[in-house]
Amino acid sequence: MFLPYNILQRISFFLLALVTYFVQPVLAQQPNPPGQVIDSSKAVNQAYLFAHMTHADYGKLYYSVSTDGLHWYSLNQGKRVFEEYRGHPDICKGHDGRYYIAGNQSDASPDINIWVSTDLIDWKKHSTYTPDLKSTPDYSNALQRIGAPKLFYDTDSQQYLMTWHTPHKEGTKEDPERYWASQRTLYVLSKDLLSFPKQPQRLFDWDMGTIDVFIRKIDGQYFAVIKDETYPTLYWPTGKTIRISKAPSLLGPYSEPGESISPNFREAPMLIKSPDDIIFYLYYEQYPGVSYGLSIADHLQSPWYQASGYTFHHDWDKYSLPAKVRHGCMITISRAEYNKLVDRFGITK
Repeated sequence: MFLPYNILQRISFFLLALVTYFVQPVLAQQPNPPGQVIDSSKAVNQAYLFAHMTHADYGKLYYSVSTDGLHWYSLNQGKRVFEEYRGHPDICKGHDGRYYIAGNQSDASPDINIWVSTDLIDWKKHSTYTPDLKSTPDYSNALQRIGAPKLFYDTDSQQYLMTWHTPHKEGTKEDPERYWASQRTLYVLSKDLLSFPKQPQRLFDWDMGTIDVFIRKIDGQYFAVIKDETYPTLYWPTGKTIRISKAPSLLGPYSEPGESISPNFREAPMLIKSPDDIIFYLYYEQYPGVSYGLSIADHLQSPWYQASGYTFHHDWDKYSLPAKVRHGCMITISRAEYNKLVDRFGITK
């Protein structure tokens, strides 16, 4: 018995649809980012903490965690983890094995506040620093603004470097961007984050708008990861992107920044090493609160490529973060610290 042609045609279309549905995800599957390990217990870096704010609650402290540096999950049911904190979270592990976090009430506040914790759960006030911005050499026209203070502990000199950005021009209705282009990165050094010089210094000797700068030491060289704060044009294509500068010593001199690592209109970079401790994962925000991007390289001076994420297609998304997370920092933590955080706050998966 033969089936009519129109029925055979419908059956063919149905079978083709089934094959397309089940086979295409396999064909579309892309390589996973490098740096992962098959047995997580053998990872060099076994867990990570992302301390951040949210789009709806800007400047407050929230936590997300990961065990692979790629997939992140909220703690504490997406609620604040420390009510006193205000600022753009930045955490470093200090000379005494404790964790320090820097922040400020707002960019217009004159003070930088620092808290300390032994376990990343309970924080107590450590110090308050009020820099005399106008005493900065060659920067007497500084405005009273302190943006995104960040901490780095240099084991070689046994000093903390605290950086932030301060502008020297007000924006205007005709040119609001001149405020941002006038941002310069300032710093102070401290042995204990209790005593500081009143007079800040400029970190870079080149004249370019920079914000969200943090320092890392890798293979004997110091690297400054920055956001280029010049507005992008045909004549300044690196504007509003993440770039990297290097120096032979903590205070420089730092080279002019290299090529862009991110697309335009990205900021708040964060850098971690992969679980196998070989690959660099550099995250950055597409603002205001749109999404996060991820660039990957095997050295800070190597070519970078962008991983696929936020596409809402399972086979293409190679990393994921909770919705509406914003500026913060990522640090490596131990699996024991991860377990304590999850036990204390609970995790949302």
